[in-house]
Amino acid sequence: MSPTIYTIMLSSLATGTIITMTSFHWLMAWIGLELNTLAIIPIISTLHHPRSTEAATKYFLTQAAASAMILFSSMINAWNTGTWDITQMSFLPSNTLLAVALALKLGLAPAHLWLPEVLQGSTLLTALIITTWQKLAPMSLIFLSANNLPPMILLTLGIISSVTGGWAGLNQTQTRKIMAFSSIAHLGWMASITSISPNIMIMSLMIYLIMTTALFSSLIFSKSKTIQDTTTTWTLSPTLTITTMLVLLSLGGLPPLTGFLPKWLILEELITQNMSPLALMMAMSALLSLFYYLRLTYTTALTLAPNTLQMKFKWRFKPTTPPALMAFSTLAVFLLPLTPLILS
Repeated sequence: MSPTIYTIMLSSLATGTIITMTSFHWLMAWIGLELNTLAIIPIISTLHHPRSTEAATKYFLTQAAASAMILFSSMINAWNTGTWDITQMSFLPSNTLLAVALALKLGLAPAHLWLPEVLQGSTLLTALIITTWQKLAPMSLIFLSANNLPPMILLTLGIISSVTGGWAGLNQTQTRKIMAFSSIAHLGWMASITSISPNIMIMSLMIYLIMTTALFSSLIFSKSKTIQDTTTTWTLSPTLTITTMLVLLSLGGLPPLTGFLPKWLILEELITQNMSPLALMMAMSALLSLFYYLRLTYTTALTLAPNTLQMKFKWRFKPTTPPALMAFSTLAVFLLPLTPLILS
């Protein structure tokens, strides 16, 4: 794809998301979602490979179905209440349908099966866009309609997603599929807190975006597509090895790092609302996710690929680590002391 067309596609992608995020009318939100979907289809299918074509087709079908359900739910609501305002969704069947549609759009379990397949069929950069930027528009709709969405459905989606994201990720060897299940698990945490505290959900989303961008940046820089590929990261850059290890531990939610913050606040809020069994299940599911993050950490930082004494250390010839990667990695690791500032 030529740089001009790629720029136009990325601009359309950004425009679609911004239209959805800034609209209060359901038709404008739907137009933004459609523009967003149509812009990323060519980006996914740039490889001209059967697998990427399949990924683009799967992505298009799921997103089109979800958008149609969103439009249908808003039409039912407008028919019964006479308003197209996103914040005034007061008809229960519309809200239920909307929750299901947004779950399909985001890839929340049990409507998650398209996400790992689509990521596996696209490049690492496209996978980064799908797991970060493409979550903004649906999450903004969830935020706007948080007071009206059925809490029971959101909590159920949250617990199923967090358990599925941890359980299904254990058996994966491809880094893109691991990141897909990581995304499902994190979105599950966000869904479970949405009806209780939308502000914590937004904070959790921001931290998820920072951590995922940091890890994908390191995978792109080291061209690691499988767990086996990560064993050669140390020849590329010692700094990269350490930052990747810390970002992975942060994604797992270990205490001194940034990733601990959303999990801590969500669990605290769930316990405050007398949902201790749910909080316990969420915490246990986080251990499942932590296992495959630790496995990636082990292969990246603690194992050596088969090598010879004559092997070239790439970092001697190209020692620089991209500044953007270092910036995101720093944020993904050291934000925990800023907790009072973030919450205020």
